[in-house]
Amino acid sequence: MFSKAAEHGIKAIIYIATQSMEGKRVKIGEVSEHTATPEAFTAKVLGTLTKHDILQSIKGPYGGFEMTAKQIEHVKVADIVKSLDGDNIFTGCALGLTACNHKNPCPMHERFVSIRRELKSMMESTTIQDLATGLIAGDSVLIRA
Repeated sequence: MFSKAAEHGIKAIIYIATQSMEGKRVKIGEVSEHTATPEAFTAKVLGTLTKHDILQSIKGPYGGFEMTAKQIEHVKVADIVKSLDGDNIFTGCALGLTACNHKNPCPMHERFVSIRRELKSMMESTTIQDLATGLIAGDSVLIRA
């Protein structure tokens, strides 16, 4: 459903948020290890998210990635996806057609409209804090055991 960039970005942000909630900064290698994502690709994704003010990158020997309490509380899943992929997941055609709309619908258009609306609502109402809290509580995992 999500692009690889969005998948990696969401997992990385959740992990960084859990560590930030404990007052820790994390290096790229640690993020990669705890999310089972390639280090170089994770670095690229986190660079983009840093440019969109979703997290902070601190340089130097004591540097790393972190999120402020305000970021953890206010950043939504939709913010991450939009930063990495744009809004195509909310507006694009289910079959990838460029001219699909209500006047010129693809075969799946009408069925996909409600799914896309629900997906957008869920992503715009789910904060990183919601997801990080679930991970900390043991209600969810980021990698397969």
